[in-house]
Amino acid sequence: MSISIPAQPLGEALLQLGEQTSLQIFFAPGVAAGLNAAPLSGSLGPEQALRQLLKGTGIHYARDGNNVTLSRPAEGGPIMLSPVVISGKAIGSTTEGTGSYTTYSTSSATRLNLSQRETPQSITVMTRQRIDDQRLKSLEEVLAATTGVFVLHASGYGTDTPAIFARGTNVNSFQIDGVQTSGSLQNYLQSTAIYDRVEIVRGATGLMNSLGTPSATVNMVRKRPTYAPQVKLSAEAGNWDRYGSGVDVSGPLTESGNIRGRVVAEYKRQGNWTDNYEQDYYTLYGIGEIDLSDNTLLTAGFSHTTRDTEAPSTASPFFYSNGQRIPLSHSDIDRPSWTYYDHELNNVFASVEHQFSSGWSGKAELNYTEHESSSLYGGLNTIGVSPDGGATVRNLLRYKPTNDETTFDAYLTGPFSLFGREHEFIGGVTLSDLQRKAPNYSVRYSSGDGSYFIPNFFDLPNTLPKPDQITNTGESKTDETQHSAYVSARFHLSDATNLLLGGRVTDWKRETGSVTYSTGSSTKNKLRKSGLFVPYAGLVHDLNRNWSIYASYTKIFNPHQDRFRDINNQPLAPEEGVSYETGVKASFHEGRLNASLSLYKTDLDNKAVWSVINGRTVYDTVDGAETEGVEIEINGELAEGWQLGAGYSYNETRDQNDDRINFAVPQHIVKAFSTYRLPGALSEITVGGGVDWMSGRKDVGTSLGGLGDVDSYALASLMARYDINHNLSVSANINNLFDKEYVAYISNGAGAYGPPRNFMVSLKYTY
Repeated sequence: MSISIPAQPLGEALLQLGEQTSLQIFFAPGVAAGLNAAPLSGSLGPEQALRQLLKGTGIHYARDGNNVTLSRPAEGGPIMLSPVVISGKAIGSTTEGTGSYTTYSTSSATRLNLSQRETPQSITVMTRQRIDDQRLKSLEEVLAATTGVFVLHASGYGTDTPAIFARGTNVNSFQIDGVQTSGSLQNYLQSTAIYDRVEIVRGATGLMNSLGTPSATVNMVRKRPTYAPQVKLSAEAGNWDRYGSGVDVSGPLTESGNIRGRVVAEYKRQGNWTDNYEQDYYTLYGIGEIDLSDNTLLTAGFSHTTRDTEAPSTASPFFYSNGQRIPLSHSDIDRPSWTYYDHELNNVFASVEHQFSSGWSGKAELNYTEHESSSLYGGLNTIGVSPDGGATVRNLLRYKPTNDETTFDAYLTGPFSLFGREHEFIGGVTLSDLQRKAPNYSVRYSSGDGSYFIPNFFDLPNTLPKPDQITNTGESKTDETQHSAYVSARFHLSDATNLLLGGRVTDWKRETGSVTYSTGSSTKNKLRKSGLFVPYAGLVHDLNRNWSIYASYTKIFNPHQDRFRDINNQPLAPEEGVSYETGVKASFHEGRLNASLSLYKTDLDNKAVWSVINGRTVYDTVDGAETEGVEIEINGELAEGWQLGAGYSYNETRDQNDDRINFAVPQHIVKAFSTYRLPGALSEITVGGGVDWMSGRKDVGTSLGGLGDVDSYALASLMARYDINHNLSVSANINNLFDKEYVAYISNGAGAYGPPRNFMVSLKYTY
């Protein structure tokens, strides 16, 4: 956009910038006093112009949507974050509208608002700008782009249902606005349209969750209502008959602005490289804020997600019965149109926040979430494909589970003085109840024993009929409760050294039961742990203004998801162990660029390992498992207009006999994505691209002697965006640029290919 501001006092120049752009700039009179601004003119983005005006002034800014707050840090140092503001809402934490690949503040690891350099754990913040640039439309896609995270599409649940790993272990710890939500609620369905950012804390986070998990905790931070009116409209279209549209409306609902609201709606029709596949993806989100007083805020809202898939992709056999490789192409994984996998995810929430005059603050939030799904699969596993293409289809599956969770979370945080220094305290409680009901079905063909012979495996969609006997044979139920309390304190031992100490006490109980209608028999199981104490300790020492070293320790108690069953269909005992992490962190360009090097070690008992026996995925546990690894990451602004998010991770897990286990997860992963806004007269153009590389991994449960192993592969992507004017922009994304054929999943000789080359063109209008 064209901006023209003459030389004048800085305060007047900032006011003119606000008039010529959508920015609303707030600052105390003394912040800009005595400073002058050089003339500014040309085609510049709003934030680019703001930086030019502030260059050399020592003034820092924090942007929340179109709202910009200016501050003058003491002695010209970096922006100082208040760790006792309501978690996740400190100045500099919101990423929407910043154009940045990093954030100044994060609270997912400790619930205190700290910079990434002050946080004694590995953390990645996938900002709104990076989500938009890479077109990461679901939480699954965000995690697939995150350093140290591996997304595996498991056959038993369809390739639309991923298994997510970090540090060699399943990720089942999720939060929304810092409040835990069960991994059983299929959080991978979450649409990024409703979130400002996603914060991924790798390693154990038992302090912030009722139960510690050794992999990672994923915190989705919702978009909030804005103080200034704004409307965003979007439309997109791509190959495979994919298209979609969205609207995002936000602003004050009263003249004084004490009541604000925001509504986000989005629809996407997704096709893929097979003929029958179709997916409808709906998202609706609403949130309102009411200032009950100058210090009290009431928030309430809801979200609704529906994802209905016809002919979902599932694993196909890769080998004939004689061991020779089947010459498959991407399109050969097509499935009959009568197969489907439908989801509905609903959430309602309400919270009250209060800032006390003493500098303390508190928050209480109530959440209710319900997930329902319904699915019918055919041709999940094909046994004994003959060289002439004949095959027998088995393992037809019907699911219709319902999960609902109620969670109450409350905490209090504030400063306190001790030994002549000021420190921070936080304490709270979390109560949750998760219930699951799942009818059991028998799916058969009346013409046989539940299997069906097809003469041509390559014509599966047209030769495999819909099963004509679907019988409800029983029901299973699960009731899981967690009651916990925690305290944590951040002690400023010196100007350069901070110590975080805390712990959480949890009572955990899971009761499962099942009934078989034909016999009337029933089973019941109960797992319980009372008074479970999970300690946490973290130490951060600043070497100078840019560099710090850190170390952290915590214990692990991680109940496996109920679907993790052994060969006798019994639940697995929870994982227990300890986690250690140490590393170096750095922050440059006044917090706009963050980097880290992390080394970690996890010792676990009852670690789950999986295999395939007679076409069925079963789990076992291993004691004395040791996982070691390293992670290197850099995120943020390398130079003006140049954003980068990149990382490398290595992990290896060995059992008590020092034999490597968990071959399904690659040991080495590299992920990188970067964009650059061209300078000068070409500043309306942004170009970017990235590459993901993964080392080879082994087929799990196969008896093919390594024939089903997956080689390493690299995938490249490109993007470009053109700002037609201040309000309108068009962008294009190409994924798998070189049309690499690669295996996304393989187990027991059956697998699925990843997407071939694809593109999407998007149009966005903002005013």
